[in-house]
Amino acid sequence: MSKGTKRAVLVGCNYPKTQFSVHGCVNDVKAIRGVILDIGFKESDVNVLTDAPGSPVLPTGANIKDALNRMVNKAKAGDILFFYFSRHGTRIPIFQPGQPFKQDEAIVACDLNLVTDVDFSRLVNRLPEGASFTILSDSCHSGGLIEKEKEQFGPEHMMTPVKPNKPKPSKAKAKAKSLTFDIIHSAIDTLAGILHDAANVGQKIFGIFGKDVSLKFQPHYVDGLMVLDPPEEDEGILLSGCEANEGIFTKIL
Repeated sequence: MSKGTKRAVLVGCNYPKTQFSVHGCVNDVKAIRGVILDIGFKESDVNVLTDAPGSPVLPTGANIKDALNRMVNKAKAGDILFFYFSRHGTRIPIFQPGQPFKQDEAIVACDLNLVTDVDFSRLVNRLPEGASFTILSDSCHSGGLIEKEKEQFGPEHMMTPVKPNKPKPSKAKAKAKSLTFDIIHSAIDTLAGILHDAANVGQKIFGIFGKDVSLKFQPHYVDGLMVLDPPEEDEGILLSGCEANEGIFTKIL
């Protein structure tokens, strides 16, 4: 039996010249690319999307999902798929009549077109039998990107500490690299050219990005309520930078 093909999509967002800007995420992608090439991935099967100056393909929500869809569409039994994302994650408040309040997770593309847990679940559930899909997300709230993940590795899932004798952190100031949904919502209102309004955010996002919006915001309605097919048991492996309710912090020296 021949070995499967290794394919990867690597995404890094620095959000330059915006209020959300961070540093080092493009370099993260370069480092990960070097690592996976060393372990057998071919350059032709590694798709890189960053917002570095001169980048041929920007990591917009539409482009990220297109790259992931093309990778999954090519998958066959024995193939190894890998997705890496570096930077902002957020949590989306979900209000449904008669249901308890919940928050779902998403990664933030460079154009603020969110790629949500629903999108990742549907991608993983499309895999042919015998193929694997590993997601490594260095972003806030990444622990919930696959709601029913088969495996997850993060702080709460380690049996023993990686560095049990690690020294206490310094007193340097720390800044969260997360974006609250309120901030994103306000930015979306600015894009839409309207005053901030807490109502119908899904409709506003759909109005801006149209068919390229996350499945979570697609207008699937039954009796006036948006309904998506229930997720199946996911067969992906999620390597999360933190738990669903955690943010990532960086030192400010």
